[in-house]
Amino acid sequence: MQPSNSWVCLSALDKPTKADTASLDNRGLAYADGFFTTMGVINGQILWADYHHQRLISHAKALQLALDSHAILTILKTYATQLQQGMLKLVITRAAQDIRGYGYVPSECGSKCEVWLKSSVMTVSTAEQWSLNDEGFIPVQPVSTAVCLSSQLACLPPSLAGLKSLNRLDNVLASAELQDIKANVFTSNGERDISEGLLRDISGRWVEGTMSNVFYQLSDSRLVESPSSELINPPNTNKGNANKTHANDLMQGQWYTPSMAQSGVAGVMRQVIIDELSTTKYPVVVRSLQDKDLPHLSQLFFCNALRGIMPMTSLTLLSGEVVGF
Repeated sequence: MQPSNSWVCLSALDKPTKADTASLDNRGLAYADGFFTTMGVINGQILWADYHHQRLISHAKALQLALDSHAILTILKTYATQLQQGMLKLVITRAAQDIRGYGYVPSECGSKCEVWLKSSVMTVSTAEQWSLNDEGFIPVQPVSTAVCLSSQLACLPPSLAGLKSLNRLDNVLASAELQDIKANVFTSNGERDISEGLLRDISGRWVEGTMSNVFYQLSDSRLVESPSSELINPPNTNKGNANKTHANDLMQGQWYTPSMAQSGVAGVMRQVIIDELSTTKYPVVVRSLQDKDLPHLSQLFFCNALRGIMPMTSLTLLSGEVVGF
């Protein structure tokens, strides 16, 4: 196994080779022609390995890339065993083409790909755990707050919507906006504990976080015009018990998540949660999240495959109003 934070080229699956840089002809660099997936590793096991495997299969098919997903997964499991605790990042790009420009030939040469793996030692932290039906668990992070961002996501054609492609410029700009807010917003108790930003796409629907998917619940008064006071619903100030409450109540009530049909990334953790709740009294409902819904949110959490569930105690709207949960 290579040292932490080094890149390994897995294109020759029988002989992975250490590589610090890719060629300037790499189509991922030139055209974002590829996709990636980021996996957490605990006790030598890849979290949600089957879901990451399905991403390899579906994304390779969508982008017309010839990828031996089973061989890749076998290698990933070997690296996970040696890593024990940390993160594996896999990047797949189309191989350099003889044709000049964007084009590629729909042939074996055109579908050939490069596979890159980065292995990093890190702690996959968790404050609480949501126990699943199969005796597994999802990490639940400490409670935090979120803010609506003015940055917007691009709407994509159906063939690309939902994919974790290498073109993440809208997320990059949104993350920069979030970091600027975190650096400049303070309260009487010091800097606000803002951990994620909520993003719209250019159609105006709220879709996801800068690095995560979002799930929400609505109060029964969601169709009533919201009050004009700055604080809508007092937040849960008892943070000592907040993690416990969120972890135990995740199976309760009706959760919604926005559609990925036009924009955003259909994340691994998003699908894990949808599948886990599919046999309960309240399966997850895919429903658009619009401006009129925001004052009537009663619960909100973000999630991704590395951090698990990130519960929020409040959401600051673009108007400056704060919706507390």
